[in-house]
Amino acid sequence: MIIIRNPEKRQGNAWAATVGFFDGVHQGHRFLIRELRRLADERGQSAAVFTFPVHPRIVLQADYQPKLLNSFDEKLKHLATTEADCCAVLDFTRELAALSAREFIEQVLWKQWGVRTLLVGYDHRFGRNREEGFEEYAAYGKACGMEVLKATLYLPSEGEEAVSSSRIRQFLAECRVEEAAQMLTYPYLLKGHIVGGRQIGRTMGFPTANIEVDEPFKVWPGHGVYAVWVHLRGTRYKGMLSVGNRPTVDGQSLTVEVHLLHFSDTVYGEAIEVEFIRFVRQNRKFKDLEALKEQLELDREEVDRLLHHQP
Repeated sequence: MIIIRNPEKRQGNAWAATVGFFDGVHQGHRFLIRELRRLADERGQSAAVFTFPVHPRIVLQADYQPKLLNSFDEKLKHLATTEADCCAVLDFTRELAALSAREFIEQVLWKQWGVRTLLVGYDHRFGRNREEGFEEYAAYGKACGMEVLKATLYLPSEGEEAVSSSRIRQFLAECRVEEAAQMLTYPYLLKGHIVGGRQIGRTMGFPTANIEVDEPFKVWPGHGVYAVWVHLRGTRYKGMLSVGNRPTVDGQSLTVEVHLLHFSDTVYGEAIEVEFIRFVRQNRKFKDLEALKEQLELDREEVDRLLHHQP
């Protein structure tokens, strides 16, 4: 997938395109892009996805703090696994936000980027205040020679829940990382760097890597202990990860820290990625550190067993 930030760098065929923030690049997004691929092939066009490097509401509301499933780099990586030929990155500015739907279609998509077919998400709205809908978009497209089509509603298999970024965030908040991964089509991931901690785990035989998450708006799964895959120095390790406020130790500061199984090296300052595979248990306060250590030994056995059967 080619990433283009300047319309002057655009080359090749006319574009069939869709526009969205695509947080998570989940099943519903992938269904939409597959439909875009089919339409592009039928018309001899390239399939293009338009997205934004920051959440639009941050531009319009300075104190807004989005809850993101992907950093921008992660989103581009996942979009590259879809059937899109290219991704056009639009800087969302106040000037762009002030455009009406008609101005966005005619001036930005048609004139600047060469979009000739626009696939609009089933319930997606754009343009100033998102005040217009599909019928208006289709009329504006027709006026300038652009075909505007409404995407097919994505319906999961019978018995499955509707897929949305908000539902995935809810799953994560409820520690339901397996269900989140099913909707995402990949395990939920946090990326960051390892920072120094109080080293209490080391005194109990459970040294942990304290993770400072790179993306400040990234969603953290709910408090608890998880079985995770840890990617460090190009190698994958089994990990026992805790999200929460360490109730037995201080019960105040929120941390993400992971104990790597079968690993003993010093790793301060290094980049780390963790993939959430299974929820193990809720956090709870133990009577003393010895009781906590006994539970951690049980947790480590359980994590080792769970990940032994994971690809």
